[in-house]
Amino acid sequence: MSAVLHQIQALKAEGKKGFAILVDPDKLAMHDVASMAGKINAAKIDFVFVGGSLLMNENIRQIVPALKAALDMPVILFPGNILQITPGADAILFLSLISGRNPDLLIGNHVIAAPLLKQSGMEVLPTGYMLIDSGRPTSVNYMSNTMPIPFDKPEIAACTAMAGELLGLRMLYMDGGSGAEKTISTEMISAVAGAVDIPLIVGGGIRSRRQAEAVLKAGADIIVVGNAFETDADSPLMYDLPELIAQF
Repeated sequence: MSAVLHQIQALKAEGKKGFAILVDPDKLAMHDVASMAGKINAAKIDFVFVGGSLLMNENIRQIVPALKAALDMPVILFPGNILQITPGADAILFLSLISGRNPDLLIGNHVIAAPLLKQSGMEVLPTGYMLIDSGRPTSVNYMSNTMPIPFDKPEIAACTAMAGELLGLRMLYMDGGSGAEKTISTEMISAVAGAVDIPLIVGGGIRSRRQAEAVLKAGADIIVVGNAFETDADSPLMYDLPELIAQF
């Protein structure tokens, strides 16, 4: 079985939780990679996701292999588009935007990317991506040209998740988008977690231990934090959340 997928599935099977940080390569300079990697290793984070909705430079092609060489945990591409597919990562989230109706993000871009991924040697993680309303429009909204699932419609999210699982996707990623105003509701997370048996990743708007604890208790298997670290690389959350997760 694939190594990263096995690690994620093992967490769920054992009733444990995982913690990932999202690194936007546009916001991490190459000369800061070593320092950031040292902080990540010290914090005992489980996974590092790399990607963004829109990249303004070629940093990702240097940052991904540099992070992989310096980190003790898997580096996983979280691509906003096919141009962000770059060699050097341990794995890639092969995202199908199942919450939207944009055919390019359901299958079109996947057809273009497939030969590259087959040759890359990276582990491919088929993942159903579900964009959830977070209180305001986000970059993902605009770039994906899709509407998010309404914040107060957990039944729609649950049925969408079930469809993704029945289609054979191996994981689900519920996201409020970069800079989300609020976290996804615990009611919706619980509805999705109770509807499927595959691992559930949740990100967007998690800026405090209290919010993280609520998301984990609702049923998330892995939480993702991005903006909190972008604004403060020395955020106490870097060390506080692994301690919290160890209690589950």
